[in-house]
Formats: sequence, structure tokens, C-alpha cells
Amino acid sequence: MSLSRAAVARDLAHKVNPFIGTLADFGQLNPAAVAPYGMVQLGPDTRPANHAGYDFAAGHLIGFSHTRGVGVGCSGAGGDVRVSLGYAGTGPAWAIDKAHETAHAGIYSVRYGGGIAAAMTATRGAGVIRFVMPRAGSVDLLLTFDEGYSRRHAAQWQAEPDGDVRASFSAGTVCDQGRYHLYSATRVTRSGGNVRLVWTGAGGKARSVLQVRKGEVVEIRTGLSSIDPTAAAAVRDYELGTRSFDAIAGATRAEWTRQLARLTIRGSAEQETLFYTSLFRVMQTPVAIADPDGRFRGSDGAIVQLAPGEQHYTSWALWDNYRTQMPLLAFIDPLRAGAIARSLVRLYQTGKQRWATTTEPFLTVRTEHAGIVLLDFRRRGIVDFDAKAALAGMIAESATLARTTPDEQIEAAYDDWAIAELAADLGQAATAEQFRAKALSYRIMWRATFDMLGADADLVHARGLYQGTLAQYRWAPVFDLPWIAATLGARFRPELDRFFADNLYNMTNQPDIHVPYLFAWSGDAQATDRIVERYLRDRVAHRYTNAGIRPQAWTGRSFAPAPQGFAEGMDDDNGTMSAWYIWSCLGLYPLVPGTPGYVATTPHVRAESSQRGSWQTSVP
Repeated sequence: MSLSRAAVARDLAHKVNPFIGTLADFGQLNPAAVAPYGMVQLGPDTRPANHAGYDFAAGHLIGFSHTRGVGVGCSGAGGDVRVSLGYAGTGPAWAIDKAHETAHAGIYSVRYGGGIAAAMTATRGAGVIRFVMPRAGSVDLLLTFDEGYSRRHAAQWQAEPDGDVRASFSAGTVCDQGRYHLYSATRVTRSGGNVRLVWTGAGGKARSVLQVRKGEVVEIRTGLSSIDPTAAAAVRDYELGTRSFDAIAGATRAEWTRQLARLTIRGSAEQETLFYTSLFRVMQTPVAIADPDGRFRGSDGAIVQLAPGEQHYTSWALWDNYRTQMPLLAFIDPLRAGAIARSLVRLYQTGKQRWATTTEPFLTVRTEHAGIVLLDFRRRGIVDFDAKAALAGMIAESATLARTTPDEQIEAAYDDWAIAELAADLGQAATAEQFRAKALSYRIMWRATFDMLGADADLVHARGLYQGTLAQYRWAPVFDLPWIAATLGARFRPELDRFFADNLYNMTNQPDIHVPYLFAWSGDAQATDRIVERYLRDRVAHRYTNAGIRPQAWTGRSFAPAPQGFAEGMDDDNGTMSAWYIWSCLGLYPLVPGTPGYVATTPHVRAESSQRGSWQTSVP
């Protein structure tokens, strides 16, 4: 179904508030200018900063960088190609004029440093910063390639005769697990004309000095590529061309409205702001990495040439977003989901590791459960990828999975279940039987650990668990829910009730975010409605951090239309939590990724999908 004219006509990009979740540790998000699924996230770096280089409460700015993760935890990753511009003698940090700081989908602007007006926008692989100078004077311009949000490994730059500054650099991916290698090409223009500046500096910093007039416009145009600096220049010139800043920003904004119109809703102003901002976050990853000529580097560092019209995606966080964000992309954008599936198959073929290789083409997080995503896509009708190659990669990966702690056994069992299911779909009965038995062998551990919870049930990291408690991981094997319900028998519903009555649920992390929907799965949708309503709208006492239990619960909304947009310590994790919010508003939930169905509950908005039409009614 094509997008409706009414949906496209609405300025959905304007409903996005990129400042939501940008305060301290309330989402780890940022207001950067970004195109849908773009590798360039061009935005402010502040002092102090949070994991994405920016803190809404910060008073000082140190520059504008071109990459960052989307609420990814640890110290984040990115912060590449930082541009710092200020009047001589005023740096290296400038006061932010918060009254003149704005952001919408695809654009960010701010005044700082005594009135310098900076605005920025982005395409898939390029970005442009426009500075308007409030007075004449000498201006220092600094390009930084050896600083960012993770460990820097190497950086070098070179000034070209045509005025470009071309750079190569590498840095740690999220949590410094692995390393990515990236290239850039930057050009400076003044009032519409190219300038050839004199650049000084060594290693990872390039400096220049400009003499500017009052009201003069200085633009910094940068392209990124995984190939080499020359390719980065080609990306910049192709994607930005000679278009004006306003034309580029307008095109990116229009593309955001087109993409956001894949799900249109009617609700209160607050609901629409939260919904479209959540959808905006969902549509930022994975990242489209291939240059316009179809080239990219795989996770093994080798250059790949795609067929015309194809795209490759990377920047994964699949341990988190296989649960909610990936099924949502399959629901609203099956063509893109097909390209993502083909990218995952290539990932298996080019050095896939559970976190990252040392030759990644872009910042990334984790790739666990890629096989579940592929099974889920296929069973939702996305079949334009090589399922046999996917299965071969999944089988090879199974032998490498950690299986020591209770959560590791559950996680590995889910992957093995996906292998069995995909093998069965492909007619490989012996493989299906082998891996189904391997998957269900976790039940011995589950009976010994989770059937009757002990005194350590509410202890974070008990028995080696990763960021969770036994009470939370008890419900994690969603692929085997009928068996868990049968094993608990008459205790199933009372144990679920107690889980929420004793506030054992953790909305701020992923292992148990599906548990409210177990009531609806077992036949009581109203119980799910009551719990979901609380977490969508009410102030809730949040007890947990990733490391333990708070001495005193943090009480507040889990989702709010403010810089304090998430519960404290709640990472968005590449759209995982934003997608949970969207599903919950729609009254649908993909409880078991890898199966094509949804748990249906009461919707909180009137919604229409460009793929599936209208299916819901409003709820007061």
C-alpha cells in the first residue's frame, strides 16, 4: 500500500523532539541531525557530556561531531570528525545559549560563543554545518580526528591541493569491544565559495585560522566512507552536491516525514510527540553503510561491491533490539527488512562475532540473535534473502555460544531453537531434530534454577547473570512458553502476579520487558493493559540499575516528553525501548520473535500502517 497523501502532507518530522532522553542518564540519546538510517549523526559535544557526547543540562560546547550511537550504554562510541569553531582566544569551550537551541528530525541549531549561530543537517553519509558569524574577527577552526567517546587507536589527516582535509582514523566500538575504521573528507566554504585554508597540526588534529566579516557564512561539508578518504570525498560530493544548506535540510526533513508516515496515529499532543520521536529513534539503526557506488567494507575489512540499488546495513545491537525494534521494521518496512536480512547473511560470511571484530566498517554493539531476526523476518513474509546461507552461519555460530551461566544457557537455547525452526522450514528434518533437542536441553537447568526461586531470586548478577535477577530471567525463554506454563501449572498466574506486586519487574533493561504481555498470552489481556498503562503514562518506582538494586527506588515516568525522557539508567539501546513504547501504544506485541504472531491488547492510539491499513480504535 502506498503512503496516503494525507499522511505525507502532515509535517510529521516537526512532531519529533530529539531532545527527549538527552539529559544525564535518562536514555543516553542526543539531538544530532541525522537522516533515516544514516551513518552521519551530526550534533553537539558538550562539557560535561553523557554517553552520546551531549547533555541537555550542560552549559558549554566543545564542538560538533559526525557519529554517535543511539542510547547504547558503556561510554558510547563515535564522536568522530569533531568541528570546533570560535573566535580567537575564546576556546576551547564556549557557553551555550539555551534559548536559541532547537532540533527537529534532520536538523539541529544553536547559538554559542557570543552569538555564533550554528545549524547542521545530514544525508546518509554526509553532513554540513553552517556557521553565521555575528561580528568580524579572527576565527580558529579545529578538526579533531583523535578524540571521541571510545578509545582512539589511530588517526591521520592530509590537506589536499583542492582544499579538502582528508582523514583516516580508527576507534573502539561500544564498550571497546572490537575496532572500527573510518575515513572522512572535509571542505570549507565561505559565503558560497570554496576556500583553500592553510592547515597546521599533526597526528589527529588539523588547525586553521580565518578572518571573517560580520554576517559571513562559513560552511563545513564532510563525507564519510568505510572505503578510503577519496571515497569519502565522492560521498560528500554526490550526496550534498552544490545544493544549499536549506535545500539539503529540507530534503532530509521531507524524507523523515515520508518514513514516519509508515505509521500514522491520532492521539493527544503528548502521545504524538512521544510516538513519532520513538519512531524517529527506531529508524536511526541499523546504519546504511554502502557508498552511492555500492561499495562498503565488511566486518572482515574486505571491500564488497553491491549490485545496483542494493544497500548494506551495520551498527548492530541485536542482543537488545531483536526483541522489539527488528520486528517493528519488518512490520512497517518489509523492503528495508529484506535488505537488513541480506546484510545479516553477509555478516555471517564476513567475520561475525558476538560483539565486534577488529576490522569493523562502523561503530557497532552486539550481534547475538541475528539468527532469530532472520527467522522472524522470514516468517513475517520477508523471503528475499538466502535462508540456506543464513542457516549455515547460524549452525556454525552455535558451537561458539557461551553456555555457562543460566542466562547464557537460555540465550543459546533461543538461538538453537531458531536454527531448528529455520531448518524445519527449509525441509532439513534431521538438522531440525538435532537442534530442537539441543535447544530444549536448557530445561534441566531451568527446573533446577527457576522452577522454585530461592533466597537469591532478587539479586542482580546472582549466579553470574548478566544485568538481571533470577526472578527476571525466569520468564526469558519465550520460545518455550507453553512448557514453562505447564511446568509451573497452577502457580503460573500467582507467580506472575507476585512478580509485579513485589516490584520485581525491571522496565529499564531488556531481559524481562516482555513479561507484562504474558498475562495477555495466557488469556487475560486486561491485566496486561493495566500494567502497560502504568509504564506508558504513570510515575513508577524503578528499583534496578544494571549493577544492582538502588538503596531507594527512582520514581518517575518510564517515557516522558522531556529531556528526562526515560527512567533513570534506561538506555534506549538502538531503538529497543522506543519500539517497546510504539508496540504498546498500538496494542500489539511481538512476544516471541521467530513466530509471525502478536499478542493483542487494547490500543492507546488510533493508528494506520502504510503496509497494513487501519486496524485499531482510539482509547480515551
